[in-house]
Amino acid sequence: MLSILDVTTAKRTILNRTSLEKTVIPEKIFDNLEKTFGERIQPSEAVRRILEDIRIHGDNALRSWTKRIDNADIPQPRVSDSKIKASLNEIDPAIRSALEDAAVRIRQFHQKQPVFSWMDQSMGGTLGQLVRPIHRVGFYVPGGTAPLPSTILMSVIPAIVAGVKEIVITTPPRYGSDAIDPAILAAAAIAGVDEIYIAGGAQAIAIMAYGSESITPVDKIVGPGNLFVTLAKQQVFGQVGIDGLAGPTETIVIADETANPKWIAADLLAQAEHDLMATAILITPSETLANNVCAEIDQFLSDIKLKRAEIIRQSLKNRGGAVITKDIAEAITLSNAYAPEHLNLAVKDAWNWIDHITNTGGIFIGEYSCEVMGDYIAGPSHVMPTSGSARFSSPLNVTDFIKIISLVGLNQTTASYLGSQAEIIARAEGLDSHALAAKLRSV
Repeated sequence: MLSILDVTTAKRTILNRTSLEKTVIPEKIFDNLEKTFGERIQPSEAVRRILEDIRIHGDNALRSWTKRIDNADIPQPRVSDSKIKASLNEIDPAIRSALEDAAVRIRQFHQKQPVFSWMDQSMGGTLGQLVRPIHRVGFYVPGGTAPLPSTILMSVIPAIVAGVKEIVITTPPRYGSDAIDPAILAAAAIAGVDEIYIAGGAQAIAIMAYGSESITPVDKIVGPGNLFVTLAKQQVFGQVGIDGLAGPTETIVIADETANPKWIAADLLAQAEHDLMATAILITPSETLANNVCAEIDQFLSDIKLKRAEIIRQSLKNRGGAVITKDIAEAITLSNAYAPEHLNLAVKDAWNWIDHITNTGGIFIGEYSCEVMGDYIAGPSHVMPTSGSARFSSPLNVTDFIKIISLVGLNQTTASYLGSQAEIIARAEGLDSHALAAKLRSV
């Protein structure tokens, strides 16, 4: 099931990233687009049409697209407060308790993040930075075939810690129904959110960006989603802020001969079951471990009735594999170049390798710190940079929900001195009015 590759082959195939624009789109997606639009158009064009329609026609367009795409007729997209509150008693008490425990840990983690305003009088007058929360933020929460209540907690709680006053959630209905999974609503109630709209895909991004008769537009849109959600966020950027462009989820496991092959196999299966484009890669200097992991994966798939077994098989076939390196150092070099969303270190003395790791959304150290713990309850947000963006961006955190305002309050003495210097620079740039304004302060 899992291919075993040498480094050269891996660099050419599973470790060779493709940009969003060059992503190979499965034929099934084109089939669905043809069914919806009556022609075989590109996903980006489909998204453009949806965004434009909702921008112009608001709620009526949202209702129309929800009928066409989700087979659900939803005349009123906002979920009532009573339904949100009632959801807490509709879910299994064990699920509610687990979500509440996760919420506590996520809040505790993000409250430790140092974010504060400051002022200083040592440079002549007062200079500083003022930290202000973004006023209104919209969160996209995936639903449909795999509702993700954990995403609400992982996304919304850092915003609440940052001080965001207005929080909006959009999430798709179950296909053919006007219902949202009660676990989604319960997670929102636990997080303290009461403004939720039934909307999925590009249409959800459109209604948050442009607003409608039912919803006030937001200042920033946050949250992972499928290809259409990502393309929609790309197209509305500038109208609103976004957290980033989430690609398919991805995990690299670096392991040595001391690792438990059954656990590694389970970790790769957990990653691969997300969707057909998920990436689950083992990098190891031990060919014996790689063979044992492959055997364990085959065993799991044959012995256990996994609900998403076919997705796992396709994902591992298309984007998974085991890469054999000469040593752990080479494995880390490959990982740094790939910049994975998640990096699991299942090696002896794992902490000794931390300083060598430069590019990843999160490091999961040792076999007890499996990625699944980070997905649900460890503390950091599970919304992490994908598609190689870990080279320059970070997991979702408190700073994603704040603005920094520079503060300049010079005294007369400092302004007199700086004015003459500013005048010189302004004249060098050919901006006479700038020079004049500076000169008047320098006398």
